[in-house]
Amino acid sequence: MGTANRLRAFDAPLMTVDASALVVGASGTLTIPFPAFLIEHDRGVVLFDTGFAPEAMEDPQAYFGERAQLLDVRTHPGQRIDRQLEELGFSTRDVTHVVLSHGHSDHAGGLYLFPQARFFVGPDEFEWSRNPSPGSARYFRWEEDLEPVQHFDWTVVERSETDLFGDGAITLLHLPGHTPGQLAMLVRLPSQSILLTGDAVHLREALATRQPDPHDWDLDEAVRSVDRIVELGEQGHRIWVAHDPEDWAEFGALVVHE
Repeated sequence: MGTANRLRAFDAPLMTVDASALVVGASGTLTIPFPAFLIEHDRGVVLFDTGFAPEAMEDPQAYFGERAQLLDVRTHPGQRIDRQLEELGFSTRDVTHVVLSHGHSDHAGGLYLFPQARFFVGPDEFEWSRNPSPGSARYFRWEEDLEPVQHFDWTVVERSETDLFGDGAITLLHLPGHTPGQLAMLVRLPSQSILLTGDAVHLREALATRQPDPHDWDLDEAVRSVDRIVELGEQGHRIWVAHDPEDWAEFGALVVHE
């Protein structure tokens, strides 16, 4: 069984949101991160998501409009994914694989920076991103983030589990519900394995209550995916809920896991 060499989380923008918008039955407000991840493997440099578009970090007021103040958006140009790669000693050209968890703008905004990479997306994700439900439309930027990269080298992940390099180090999991093609990533490191949930779950509270996001594409599918995440945790994999502030405090920005 192979392992990846290193997993890093990029420093992430923060926003203050209503918990009820993330988990059915949750209450109160909380400040959540919006990270992307870098995984180093002997056979490639892998990104799991690409965060918001760089212009969101350059001028959040222009990008988010009146919602920037409402959401208390906290970001800065140094959080652009291309600049953070450079700080770590990589160029955008060094990235060999990009896995898109789903098409929402906080995950897909930097795709265009990596035209040389191989890309992976879940089934029917582009179709849903192009024509989402009215309640979900505000989370997508098809014309800005996704349409311009349709000519890239895309592989649709059709199976429930896909071994990226064939050695067990990085496994893509199809966990639909939030969107049709929602993907998670299980990363095996020399000392531990970590499940990056994407938005299959938004807060750790959802793992305890087995509740979906009220805006999920399919609530029943979403609950089944939450159940699957809980099972993986019980099998000994560490769960990293990307938007959960407690997980962010535990794992930290730019922390290296080996």
